[in-house]
Amino acid sequence: EVRLVESGGGVVHPGGSLTLACITSGFDFSARDMSWVRQAPGKGPEWIATIVTGGATTYADSVKGRFTISRDVAKNTIYLQMNALKPEDTAVYYCNLIKGPENYWGQGTQVTVSS
Repeated sequence: EVRLVESGGGVVHPGGSLTLACITSGFDFSARDMSWVRQAPGKGPEWIATIVTGGATTYADSVKGRFTISRDVAKNTIYLQMNALKPEDTAVYYCNLIKGPENYWGQGTQVTVSS
């Protein structure tokens, strides 16, 4: 059974930093690309970053230069380092796995950026 468990969210002031983690199980983590997606209140899901098995990364323009996605194969975990946070980064953040026809999500972790 695929499981994705996010953690690390919280409340932070504008300009602050947070690091999210997503611990995975139930599949060959080393063989899968992984992504972070967020959903702000009243809006649809927004893809923000992907890390492929070889380690290459891509980012949405909205977070490029501020967020860093990484993976630790030994821990079956992906991370999202978020710096220079803005109020518009407020959202529930999900890690995402696409495996064949299936699309897997964790329960999400809330990030609130507010003064």
